[in-house]
Amino acid sequence: MRAGSLRLAAWQPHARAVRAPKSMHDWLVTPGSLTARLVASSAAFRVRRLHQYGAPCLVDEAQAIGLARPQRVWEREVLLECDGKPVVFAHTVVPTDCDASDWPLFSALGERSLGTTLFYDPLVRRGQLEFARLRVDHPLVRRAHAVLGAAGPLDEQTIYYARRCVYRRRQGLLLVTEVFLPAVLTLGAAATMKNID
Repeated sequence: MRAGSLRLAAWQPHARAVRAPKSMHDWLVTPGSLTARLVASSAAFRVRRLHQYGAPCLVDEAQAIGLARPQRVWEREVLLECDGKPVVFAHTVVPTDCDASDWPLFSALGERSLGTTLFYDPLVRRGQLEFARLRVDHPLVRRAHAVLGAAGPLDEQTIYYARRCVYRRRQGLLLVTEVFLPAVLTLGAAATMKNID
């Protein structure tokens, strides 16, 4: 296991570059709100907040949010669940120099979806999506496994697909990374949407 792989992911500007199976590719390129698609694809949708506090950002996140080096940020992690099954591990970081006028609802989200705030606030500007293949030694995959209580050693060959996007509101930046869990592929026909890559 290389030390560099623990900190970095090769983020790509096009979803096809990560060579995801078609069913996963469709999820990666979901237009608009992923939350809205998950709600439409299940009878019961839930945001399970894992934590929200100050923590050091990952090396590959620092540059994305305008930091010269990794440093302390506000971090929020949640599981998005459909019909009781975790389908997405979502990780959000916000630089600590952002204030309440930049992201007024961030500290009070609780178990509400961040997506409902981002997509319905006219002041929010969405950046370009980036995509990556994550292996089991990536910190976000390890965190997801820890929360899910995955038993036994992890299969080193397993690939997880993720996407991320920077959002801007006033002077504030916010980075959302979504790691798609295998159960997302079990969602019903309502999950099938026409996407453009």
